[in-house]
Amino acid sequence: MPKLCVNVDHIATLRQARLANEPDPVHAAFLAELGGASGIIVHLREDRRHITDRDVEILRKTVTSGLHLEMAATQVMRDIALEARPDMICLVPEKRQELTTEGGLDLLGRERELQDFLADFSQEGIKTSLFIDPDPEQIRAAQETGTEYVELHTGAFANAGDPDTSGQELERLQNGIQLGQEAGLRINLGHGLGYNNITAFAATPGIREYSIGHSIVAMASFVGMEKAVRRMLEIISRFPD
Repeated sequence: MPKLCVNVDHIATLRQARLANEPDPVHAAFLAELGGASGIIVHLREDRRHITDRDVEILRKTVTSGLHLEMAATQVMRDIALEARPDMICLVPEKRQELTTEGGLDLLGRERELQDFLADFSQEGIKTSLFIDPDPEQIRAAQETGTEYVELHTGAFANAGDPDTSGQELERLQNGIQLGQEAGLRINLGHGLGYNNITAFAATPGIREYSIGHSIVAMASFVGMEKAVRRMLEIISRFPD
């Protein structure tokens, strides 16, 4: 059964909307783990719009399943991550004006730079991943960086407005999954996945982790975080290893 990693950024977004102390992403992470989550994901953005340094510090002390830190490939974030020592880092692109991450990291021409950047984490026993679009050239570039994992961006599939486009994007993802596996990369999927569209991968073997945030947090607003996670796990539990 693939792992389910729950992103709790949107809990922090709700907290920051009022600059309040609640809801607490640390508490949300605890409930997600009670529901069976195999990992907790947070994105520490450079502008700290939701998750804060203090959140990361406390989550590192309290998360027992595995803490994944999404981050930009900057020296400041490198230093924070090496001090926090999450179980995995995932390098993602950032734009100040975006509501959420809009696409994968462009690796072309940056292979050596990112290889050097990731080496510090590998030496410390921290797993590394790159958030990329499911394009052959990006997958080949990811292999050159020496990363262990890639997370393929599923947003174009999730946001497709019609069945034809959805089918084309799903085929693109399936081809990317196969190419990545053939290249020796471990494949995670994430962005825009939810209770309905995730079933498109019910027959896809070899996915290590599904990264899901918004859909689970939205469901949790009605049924609670623990039940929302369990509902997603009921679906994923039928997927092949």
